Amino acid sequence: MEKPKGEKGAAAQPRDDAGASEGEWSTRHSVLRSAQRAAALVNVLSADGPDAPGVASVTAVLREYGEQGPLDVTAQDVADMRTVSDRLRDVFAAPGVGAAAARLNKLLAEGCGPVRLTAHGGGTPWHIHLDGDDSAPWAEWFLASSCMALAVLLWDRQRAPGGLCASPRCDSVYITGGSGTARRYCSPRCATRERVASHRRAKEGRDTAG
Repeated sequence: MEKPKGEKGAAAQPRDDAGASEGEWSTRHSVLRSAQRAAALVNVLSADGPDAPGVASVTAVLREYGEQGPLDVTAQDVADMRTVSDRLRDVFAAPGVGAAAARLNKLLAEGCGPVRLTAHGGGTPWHIHLDGDDSAPWAEWFLASSCMALAVLLWDRQRAPGGLCASPRCDSVYITGGSGTARRYCSPRCATRERVASHRRAKEGRDTAG
């Protein structure tokens, strides 16, 4: 599923991926890891004002999630990826599994190519892609790889693959867990902050009533 974009136009570049065992590569580029990368990219690409995304911030996320070799991300790539991010956010915002599936189906039909297998010229184990080719633009790869990962998670878990943080002071997206109580917050920090705020409001209400 992963596209080692560092290989783009330079077959000899992906030394780290080519030298990794299939087990190491598969762990680094698993469906869950790819979905988590999608959420991380949506979050960084959604920033506005002084935190608006740049090449460095997007590249940092790609590195964190396993991309190797030189990454030829440009300012135009970031702008195009930001447009994709807005479309993917709609999947995370879906109110349930049916709506998430419908929104993913729309993106798969409109923005993804036919399923194909690639090994990037022998630099990686064989894996599936939905973008046009191994040198597809970053935005095309971002949409295709994210849609595939989110679709497989929905299929496997039979629940929406992600959500929007329930904190009114946060607009981050997150990947849902496989089972158990539905997740509502993007991080323990947001969950703790809202619990404290709720406790404070309840206490103030009791004090006022007393």
